[in-house]
Amino acid sequence: MKELNRPVRVLVAKVGLDGHDRGAKVIATALRDAGMEVIYTGLRQTPEMVVNAALQEDVDAIGVSILSGAHMTVFPRLLKVMKEKGLDDVLLTGGGIIPDDDMKALNDMGVGKLFPPGTNTSDIAGYIKGWVTSNRAF
Repeated sequence: MKELNRPVRVLVAKVGLDGHDRGAKVIATALRDAGMEVIYTGLRQTPEMVVNAALQEDVDAIGVSILSGAHMTVFPRLLKVMKEKGLDDVLLTGGGIIPDDDMKALNDMGVGKLFPPGTNTSDIAGYIKGWVTSNRAF
């Protein structure tokens, strides 16, 4: 794996009315501890707000924590807005309470790997760093 010329930049987001953000904060801290620059948007963001923040912050990846059951609405909407704004080389990943069949459907739509609760944070950091190294121009 080639070395990156700068830290990976990740936007961690909570979309919609899902008010539980402990997991998102744990992931944000773990990614920071892995050497990444992390921007946390806070609670109750719209897909448009998340994508606009990703554009403004020039991120390599967007990570969405979702526990509300709205994943089949939120992720496709994020993909649509990302495409409209030209974020074709930004990873959209995430995790939370997402059934396996829905994870596969979202992956087939273009969402990156999705992580269930209890995933080792080093696995998440490794996936993001690997994806960015392989897919982003520096």
